[in-house]
Amino acid sequence: VQLQASGGGLVQPGGSLRLSCDASGVTFENSWMYWLRQLPGKGPEWISFISSDERTVKYVDSVLGRFTISRDRAKKTLSLQMDMLKPEDTAVYYCYVEDWATDWSTFHDYWGQGTQVTVSS
Repeated sequence: VQLQASGGGLVQPGGSLRLSCDASGVTFENSWMYWLRQLPGKGPEWISFISSDERTVKYVDSVLGRFTISRDRAKKTLSLQMDMLKPEDTAVYYCYVEDWATDWSTFHDYWGQGTQVTVSS
């Protein structure tokens, strides 16, 4: 299963972008879904995740209040609305899914290809 991320691009500071991840190949109902990013010269860091029942949503402090994660069960997509973007948000963004078995005993994990977000004037 290959996730497809899209929506990156060049935006000015203070602007917005919406990233999407096509997760149509995963079970989805039992999936925990994440967005990570890799800043230049650094390793990947998680920035947000959403639980399978959408009751648990977390953000790293650096994006809290500016980014919003969501999932669409009908379309089987994961999204990240990014507002008030800053130059330090410049990174390659990845979606990641933990697709759990129905008895929650094990999971498969899947990565999307990265999408570049550049925040610059």
